[in-house]
Amino acid sequence: MARLEGKVAIVTGAGSGMGRATAKLYAQEGAKVVLAEFNEASMNETLQDIQAAGGTAVAIRTDVSKEADVEAMIQKAVSEYGKLDILANVAGIFDNMTSVENTSNELFERVMGVNLNGQFYACRSAIKVFNTQETGGTIVNVASVAGYLGARGGAAYTMSKHAAIGLVKNIASFYGRENGKIRANVIAPGSIATGMTPNFADLDPLGAATFGDLGPFNGGEAEDIAQTALFLGSDESKFINGEVITVDGAWTAR
Repeated sequence: MARLEGKVAIVTGAGSGMGRATAKLYAQEGAKVVLAEFNEASMNETLQDIQAAGGTAVAIRTDVSKEADVEAMIQKAVSEYGKLDILANVAGIFDNMTSVENTSNELFERVMGVNLNGQFYACRSAIKVFNTQETGGTIVNVASVAGYLGARGGAAYTMSKHAAIGLVKNIASFYGRENGKIRANVIAPGSIATGMTPNFADLDPLGAATFGDLGPFNGGEAEDIAQTALFLGSDESKFINGEVITVDGAWTAR
């Protein structure tokens, strides 16, 4: 039997990169998937890929930084499929390693809006649904190794990822007490080949110098994150709650 057979999942950022890879793998493993994405064209490409492969999915254009959009996304899953089992918060944006002194209010608010506020809105809304279900539900958030280190992103990005890890640990400790009915875990990717992969020509000078001092690292693929999200979304990880799973090819082990 497929590993997510009978489950309903939402994947944010489903139009590209890690989000697309996760959505396609979830559908391949039997889940009915709600694709949430700001870019409608790329979202529809993912939808077509899933349907062409025989999977089940619907799509809803979503700006995760807007609470109303996130609420509509959650309700889309419930109205379309009658329940929600997995929330995978994959959507995220980078800040080009921008230092504190060069971080504008606009950049700060945009990064925090997508990377943190969006995850908070989605988790809050999903938990309300999970609490009505005998089977509860599972949250899989994507953060970054920048969530526990200081030099893998700029000021806003680093702050957002530290907070994202704290959010998951809080959810797990508060809601996991009822026999793990609600689980929340977070993936911390290292450098992954997606549209967010840093281009040194575009980086803040101080950030570029700091990033360049970190030494060589192994770049992963979006599918590496998707496989981890599959494990955390499946019943195979039913006793894992509140954990940070680092997926970085030993970049932070050196």
